Amino acid sequence: MPIPNAAGIFAERFTAQLLAGSPAGDPLAVAERLLAIQGQDLRSARLAIRARTKGLSSDDVDRALAEDRSMVISWLNRGTLHLVRSEDYAWLHALTTPPLHSVNARRLREEGVTPPAAERGVALIRRSLADDGPLTRQELGQRLAAARIRVDGQALVHLLLLASLRGLIVRGPLVDGQQAFVLTRDWLGPPKPVVRDRALAELARRFLAGHGPATDHDLAYWSGVPLRDARAGLRAIGSEITERGDGLVTFTSARASRALPKPRLLGPFDPVLFGWTSRDVILGANGPAIVSGGTFRPFALVRGRAAATWSIRAGSVVLKPFGRLTRSAASALKADERDVIRFLNLS
Repeated sequence: MPIPNAAGIFAERFTAQLLAGSPAGDPLAVAERLLAIQGQDLRSARLAIRARTKGLSSDDVDRALAEDRSMVISWLNRGTLHLVRSEDYAWLHALTTPPLHSVNARRLREEGVTPPAAERGVALIRRSLADDGPLTRQELGQRLAAARIRVDGQALVHLLLLASLRGLIVRGPLVDGQQAFVLTRDWLGPPKPVVRDRALAELARRFLAGHGPATDHDLAYWSGVPLRDARAGLRAIGSEITERGDGLVTFTSARASRALPKPRLLGPFDPVLFGWTSRDVILGANGPAIVSGGTFRPFALVRGRAAATWSIRAGSVVLKPFGRLTRSAASALKADERDVIRFLNLS
């Protein structure tokens, strides 16, 4: 359903997303504001943080993940890998993973992994990480295959997902450029008890902080929790929020912003495309060039709209505009291209 005054609403959302206004000071502050950042591609998560900070490098993100352990990546919202603050992992896991178990069981059956084999696989993953972890996906796959547990196709992914849904494993340190798996308890320590009602309230509060104004359907879509849970979370913070006539809710204390982001390069799977049930205002007619077949390509944001796609070739950014760029936009994007190369340590 179209959003009334959609352009103005997205201007407010850009500020909530840290794409307009003051940047965040460090990777942890970005994760705190956005709550969960798509993390199936580590470079995309790094670039999401770059676009919302100033002067950092990808090493700062990697240090928070692999050394400080202040952030972690695991399967959470909607069954997709997400980067979150380590202190948010336990309650987000408790809220967002229960709906994923039935889908995971079905996919394992489709991949030819029987329930007994799946149990043996999870036990082997747990034992291997306890004895010899951290281990990469390839190393775990080799051990499972040696035990005659099917890993072909998507079987390995769904075995790792099953272990993750049970809270046993998360992604930990970098090994040869890849994130290796570790036991959750070893990496993050014993989990704290989760009070469901408080967790739902925190989910709603933190979602609005990084995505407001938004609707209950937006919250359910983004997090993967049932709509009734999204509504329960919003009711729990009812004293903090205001319902708007356009069907959206926002914090009562929030100041409406009309500031648009400066021209900026956003990476693949950027969070600004995932917080709401529609992304048409940002992508417009150029949507198919950016989103197709489950793939989200890097794109340039100019005046709050997708203006180009981009890629990195031979250590340089290659920009493909959808139309003519103004001189000021082209100059700003050229400066941001240099910053992307600097951030990724490609210069």
